[in-house]
Amino acid sequence: MFVETGQAQRREQAPTHPGWAEDVRARVRSHVDDTVRRRCDEHVHSMRGSDFVAGVLADFVGRGKYLRSMFGYLGWRAAAPESPAALQAVSGLELLHAFALLQDDVMDRSLLRRGRPTVHVQLASWHRGQGMSGSPERFGESGAVLLGDLCLVWAEQAMRESGLPRAVLERGWPRYDEMRSELAVGQFADLLNEARRVPTLDEVMDVLRRKSGNYTVRRPLELGAAMAGASPELLAVLGDYGTMVGEAFQMRDDVLGVFGTDATGKTTGDDLAERKATSLVVLARELAGPSTRGALDALLHGCDETDGPVDVVAARLAIESTGARRRLEELIGTRVEGALRLVDGAVADGILGEDVAAVLRAMAVRCADRIS
Repeated sequence: MFVETGQAQRREQAPTHPGWAEDVRARVRSHVDDTVRRRCDEHVHSMRGSDFVAGVLADFVGRGKYLRSMFGYLGWRAAAPESPAALQAVSGLELLHAFALLQDDVMDRSLLRRGRPTVHVQLASWHRGQGMSGSPERFGESGAVLLGDLCLVWAEQAMRESGLPRAVLERGWPRYDEMRSELAVGQFADLLNEARRVPTLDEVMDVLRRKSGNYTVRRPLELGAAMAGASPELLAVLGDYGTMVGEAFQMRDDVLGVFGTDATGKTTGDDLAERKATSLVVLARELAGPSTRGALDALLHGCDETDGPVDVVAARLAIESTGARRRLEELIGTRVEGALRLVDGAVADGILGEDVAAVLRAMAVRCADRIS
């Protein structure tokens, strides 16, 4: 049996030492590195530039924060004991994330990811260095999309070949399929949500949940817990916690996308330059007075691509003046507080062990503050 009952038994199974989270992260990274190396040896070795491509891909997937696999394994550990097979299964979520990032960077025309040139930029540079014919930019974008496709395939393989019994995996596949579908639909909705159309904050929050919030926290938690055979009560708690923390995570990303620190490893101001209708931008417009709203519209909306680049500095100043940044910080805090109350209540009700709860509390703060 993978699942035991009773709070005392769950506590015995739970994470017990301070370095548990970092230990899991290191083990996941080892699994992911090994998977990429083996798959590249199997599939990429015979093509031109194989060493370069394999190196770029290995470097890219090796620099993640591993949040999704962490939450996936926490979902498992909330209902079942330690399992190397379960850890290997959820490590595939990092390859799913790599797939999403590779294609997201192409769609957003991003230049930096995780502090380094994006994969499509690196591929374009390699194309130029090789003196190949055709457009380096087109080659780079096409190559990044295809490498993303490989990561998508390898992610599912990591689950199937993890060593978990078929019956256990069967409990997880519906959650996994829902997560992938939700991610794709959220990405498409994000393409439609741009600042010129001026969507409502509710519309932006809906995209936020589907594109990033759910797939970062809620769905991985539910996937791990479902595979472990968690009770409906535990699944509900983890789902609600995941929604709140996932929203806080993405709202923080929206703040960083405008005001920026080194936490994202991306070019600061990208969201403004791309005229993205993020939660911060839309909230700023809703809070702005008529004159400031007009200034924001002039800065961000434009008419077409011939308008010229966005004045990022002026747009930042206009957004700051509305109080939207402060208000979004309050919304982030409200969601974290709600998630912490849920965890405390689940412990009091005997649904969740205290040791797992302690990690969930720490992860809520980490996601909201974007702590590495």
